[in-house]
Amino acid sequence: MTKIASLTFMVAMSIPALAMSQVASSLDANGDGVLTIDEVQASFPEMSSDSFMAMDLNADGALDADEVAAAQEAGLMPATDG
Repeated sequence: MTKIASLTFMVAMSIPALAMSQVASSLDANGDGVLTIDEVQASFPEMSSDSFMAMDLNADGALDADEVAAAQEAGLMPATDG
């Protein structure tokens, strides 16, 4: 039973990484796995710094996979096709 639980956990934890890999391929210019305001504005020039800060839930100056997914679900950031 613990093998199944471990496998389920590993799959669940990889979903944000897969989502970020799609975003990273199209927006993440330096390949570091997060998006800066400059990287987002390169594809979405209408993105204001206030909008970016609203999406940056942990206020670290970059959007990680979870923040990108949340922003896209909320309609704050367009979906990317990778």
